[in-house]
Amino acid sequence: MAAVRGRNRYVHGSAVAKPDIRRELEREPRKRLSNTTRKNREKAWHMSPGYVLFLSIALIATGWILINYIKLQSDITNSIKQISSLESELNDLKLANDEAYNRITGSVDLEEVRRIAIQELGMTYAQEGQIITFKSENNDYVKQISSIP
Repeated sequence: MAAVRGRNRYVHGSAVAKPDIRRELEREPRKRLSNTTRKNREKAWHMSPGYVLFLSIALIATGWILINYIKLQSDITNSIKQISSLESELNDLKLANDEAYNRITGSVDLEEVRRIAIQELGMTYAQEGQIITFKSENNDYVKQISSIP
């Protein structure tokens, strides 16, 4: 049972008619564009040579910047790898140096050095008044330029 009232249709039951959208679109009148809108759309489709030149230069500049950025990133990565390998080499050299130092200091018999210095070379311990202390600005070492009285 269908009751028709104006444009609206009321359907009772489960047989609901689905509207045909194509027919509805064909019935609607097309909107007319204003002249300014139509002209703006036409201008948007056409590019002037100056605008094309500007876009080309911008594209080239962007490409150049990106290529240099990638090159810098690559250089940084290579530098980090080189620094890492140099640090590893430095650590190996420090270990080797410490091992050699410990081996040398372990092999020196200080009592034998004292015996040779006193008995064979005639050295003696310093007496009171022979030791002179002074302040140095540089804590690394002292360089003697002339004999000390």
